[in-house]
Amino acid sequence: MTQSPGDPRHLLPAAAVVGSPGQGDAFPVRFPVVALIASAGGLDALFRVLGPLPADLPAAILVALHQDPQRPSRLAALLARRTRLPVSVAVNNATMRPGQVLVIPPARHLLVTSQAQVGLIEAGALPPARPSADLLLATLAVTCGPHALAVILTGMGHDGQAGVRAITHCGGTAIAQDQATSKFFAMPSAAIDTRQIDQILALDDIAAAITTHTTIRSA
Repeated sequence: MTQSPGDPRHLLPAAAVVGSPGQGDAFPVRFPVVALIASAGGLDALFRVLGPLPADLPAAILVALHQDPQRPSRLAALLARRTRLPVSVAVNNATMRPGQVLVIPPARHLLVTSQAQVGLIEAGALPPARPSADLLLATLAVTCGPHALAVILTGMGHDGQAGVRAITHCGGTAIAQDQATSKFFAMPSAAIDTRQIDQILALDDIAAAITTHTTIRSA
């Protein structure tokens, strides 16, 4: 299989570019991974996306909600009450598994590794946003390729815009919440401005889209 200069596989270790000819086989993580990205107004949005998802969803879910790094977070506990999926706070070197939700803790950025694990790094005192959606999505893109799904929900700023470009560059899919149902449309709008978004959906339609997409990808 010949790689062109623009082929994202040149970013991966040689061992990752093996296997059968399918595009998904060029990437080390071979099951669907969904990244839910949110900021201002994001708690209610996350409730309404996670709530309808089935307990047997064939995808791992990563939750990135911008949080104050100086304050303890109850985000994982709050989400666990609203979903049938098990929810836990991500720890360094945790393994992603289909049907589980990992929540990024405050003051950390999360990276996805080729072993289907996550790495946590200190966010530091300065921007980017914490946790950084762009860092998360860029690493998700080069490890999961077409199995990656980015979902950009309500929020201020433009975090996630570069990450959406990375996701689609590597064959993944991106969804953005529509303006009518976003409490703050800046983040979804910035993602839509890339012209790389596959679907722009009302908030209450996103869970069904995730279920359909991940079921197809896992088949």
